[in-house]
Amino acid sequence: MLTIDGSFGEGGGQILRTSLALSLVTGQPFRIVKIRAGRPKPGLLRQHLTAVNAATLISNATVAGDHLGSSELTFTPGRVRPGHYRFDVGSAGSSTLVLQTILPPLLLADSPSRLTITGGTHNPAAPPFDFMEKTFAPILARVGPRLALTLVRPGFYPAGGGEITAEIFPPKSWHPLQLLQRGPLLRRSATAIVSCLPVSIAQRELQRVQQSLGWSADELHTWQVPDARGPGNVLILELHFEQVCEVFTGFGARGLPAETVADRSIAELSCYLNSDAPVGKHLADQLLLPMLLCGGGIFRTTEISSHAQTNLEIIRQFTGADIQMTHEPPRQAESPTATGAWRVTVQPAR
Repeated sequence: MLTIDGSFGEGGGQILRTSLALSLVTGQPFRIVKIRAGRPKPGLLRQHLTAVNAATLISNATVAGDHLGSSELTFTPGRVRPGHYRFDVGSAGSSTLVLQTILPPLLLADSPSRLTITGGTHNPAAPPFDFMEKTFAPILARVGPRLALTLVRPGFYPAGGGEITAEIFPPKSWHPLQLLQRGPLLRRSATAIVSCLPVSIAQRELQRVQQSLGWSADELHTWQVPDARGPGNVLILELHFEQVCEVFTGFGARGLPAETVADRSIAELSCYLNSDAPVGKHLADQLLLPMLLCGGGIFRTTEISSHAQTNLEIIRQFTGADIQMTHEPPRQAESPTATGAWRVTVQPAR
């Protein structure tokens, strides 16, 4: 049985989620110790336990240590069963991270699945729904599977209460990924969402975007959430290129000025534009598992985060995949702020 050190690298919940996904994909049991040891509240929280329960349910797995606060877990998967499933995080914990855990094995199933997941949909430390729908799902379709996502209602910390549905259609065939260029910019937009908060917050955020980036009024949108479960605010900036859409988010918090929320999104967008790579640092992390399923491939990214490096090591331990990362310095003709790129190649173990 494979033993995973949950304190390795960034020491967060991604180690557990990747281990669960790869255990279901490969059929290999594992034991993880020191779960989330690098976090202020170590051990299993509700969203992590929901991911464990989801992985257990879809495969009739045998599991020990599946309780709140647990720092150790043993997981022995069974055969993955596609179907209709409903999971409730029971808090504002991320619903997209639960989806992330069980998506890879369900993509390999012999029939479609439909998931309904309630919890948080826009969380600072997780892929927001908009990223999954507009960035991740289209690239997944490029290598074979189709993932149809619906935001039933948004949910923010601390009230939660959001809900998403995911329809998962496994492919008839897989295609290796090649994503090296962005292509021309087709459109861009900024959407400020407020839930149980004054609309003036959203308006101030969008005004900051207009002042800093020079975007037109037609590219700025406000959404007041109807029938909201609790307060929340997020600003979403989208860049739609020919080959990829990238999403940048800033989250509101008590005492944080709307202008600061906007500045954080703008800064992330600017960092992305300082490189010519199509894949942002968050997408780079998300692509690694699908690339194992589709037969590998190559992409260029702006940055290799510590989160991605940790994820990469867990993938190597489970699969022995050959994953190479090569830095490309900026070209001399580029601007002084250019940061270059990283070329990532993935070759599944034979």
